[in-house]
Amino acid sequence: MTPAQQSDRALELCRLAPVIPVIVVDDLAHARPLAEALVAGGLPVLEVTLRTDCALQAIAAMAEVPGAVVGAGTVLSAAHMKAAKDAGAQFAVSPGATPALIDAARVEAVPLLPGAQTCSEVMALLEQGFHVQKFFPAESIGGAGALKSIGGPLPQVTFCPTGGITPDLAPHYLGLANVECVGGSWVAPKTLMQAGDWDQITELARAAAGLSR
Repeated sequence: MTPAQQSDRALELCRLAPVIPVIVVDDLAHARPLAEALVAGGLPVLEVTLRTDCALQAIAAMAEVPGAVVGAGTVLSAAHMKAAKDAGAQFAVSPGATPALIDAARVEAVPLLPGAQTCSEVMALLEQGFHVQKFFPAESIGGAGALKSIGGPLPQVTFCPTGGITPDLAPHYLGLANVECVGGSWVAPKTLMQAGDWDQITELARAAAGLSR
């Protein structure tokens, strides 16, 4: 799978909903009901970050939920890429990009959404064929204004901005010509997961799914 093909697939996923939940699963028991709640609310594409001991098991559990398209976030190495694919991840998201990670995505045939901050990083990824990229950490590197400015000289790149985005800020990003969706953790807050309040998470997902773009 070439970088261009990976980006084509990433674009398809980004178009399924305006928000991709960025999920941290600390308790494996939360994985399946969380996925069911988010899918029921209209958010089928789920990014499970590889930041906890049970993350790979959570990916496997969520991948069994009808309608869920589950990927791995915080993918940092070839080992991460292989483990994520073996767990059932259908895509991978990284905070940045390295030659080794890009090679691993090609070898494992896993669509990669690579992270970039600067015009130089965006251009370097574009040269390799990645026309869909992650803009991270969005809010701390200039927010929607910075991303709009990048779109001036580089209109051929589409972004999924992630990092510090809230329900109030999301529309500012979704209104940009070079943004297809945003990544957000607000739809799966730890407090609601710990409380087992899946209905409230479904309501948060439904509101996010209704955002205009």
